[in-house]
Amino acid sequence: MSSPNLPTSLLLNGREFSYDTLRQTPDPAASLNGYEARVLELLHQWLSGAQEFGQRTSGSTGEPQLIVLTRRQLAASAARTGDYFDLGPGDRALVCLNCEYIGGKMMLIRGLERHLHLTVVEPHADPFTEVSAEAEFDFAAFVPLQLSALLAAGRADRLNKMRAILVGGAGVAPSLLRQIEQLTVPVYLTYGMTETASHVALRRLNGPDASPHYRGLPGLHLGQDERGCLTVRGDVTNDELIVTNDRIELLDKHTFDWLGRVDFVINSGGVKVQAEKVELVLDVALAEVGESRRVFVAGHPDERLGQAVTAYVEGASLAPATEEKVLGLLRARLAKYEVPRALVYVPAFEATASGKLDRAATVRAAAD
Repeated sequence: MSSPNLPTSLLLNGREFSYDTLRQTPDPAASLNGYEARVLELLHQWLSGAQEFGQRTSGSTGEPQLIVLTRRQLAASAARTGDYFDLGPGDRALVCLNCEYIGGKMMLIRGLERHLHLTVVEPHADPFTEVSAEAEFDFAAFVPLQLSALLAAGRADRLNKMRAILVGGAGVAPSLLRQIEQLTVPVYLTYGMTETASHVALRRLNGPDASPHYRGLPGLHLGQDERGCLTVRGDVTNDELIVTNDRIELLDKHTFDWLGRVDFVINSGGVKVQAEKVELVLDVALAEVGESRRVFVAGHPDERLGQAVTAYVEGASLAPATEEKVLGLLRARLAKYEVPRALVYVPAFEATASGKLDRAATVRAAAD
């Protein structure tokens, strides 16, 4: 019998679903949309004791792949996050990430494992439009687009009532970071992937404990391979060594700086340029001239250099004077070989099925 203090149901798109019913059937209601049915199927699998869960990778750096995660891995990940943030019965969590991907799936499993009151809504730019105005939450995870939309809609007061917020799935632009720094609720940037059952490291973005470094969650073993890329081993990896393509500087056995993807290194005339470094400087330069744009940097085939550093900018072309000002800022802040040889304007960036930027598809579309 459940304790009277433990949740016996959750809210999904404003409707209540009993855990006892879901334990028996994944389809307790006749009228479900496709997303609701998939969420309830996952809940049924977990509540009925399934031991293996198929999961597609996000596809942000290659073709999505189907992998299998064990119940032990997912439960270990939920326990680490729950312990880190001291989440337990009575706490309220908002689940507004896509539960078909690991970030949203783990929010559900954390709720079940830690006996949280779960409010689940379909992914939406401003998730608070999908819940009652009186609803308050202790814990939530957002992608940067959602957090930016929430702040633009004046939701800072509601966010500040939470105990902790996770943000991940994409980089945090300098303009968004400045807004996050004004929040009093602790906000953490996550590092992780499908293969590690969500995040394995966190970086505090605001408050007195803000840090430029990622800190691995306790009990996980971090290392580097011969390329300087992060390796992870622990219960969340089924005790197997996961070798990433993320170049890091390992500061100690628990702390690291993320330098960029090894597969995003541009070989320009024999000089290796880390695309993400150029992107960060370009983000700041655009913000300084009053332009908030999504950008990324990639190598474009070049007969002389092999690859030319090229910046892809979403939206209409900048005015010539504005573009020259941006390029001037880049020349002042980057080494000569890091400055983009061209700015390529793309009306709208391509996205993966999980909503992440698809660099390769965008480059191909821009070349057509």
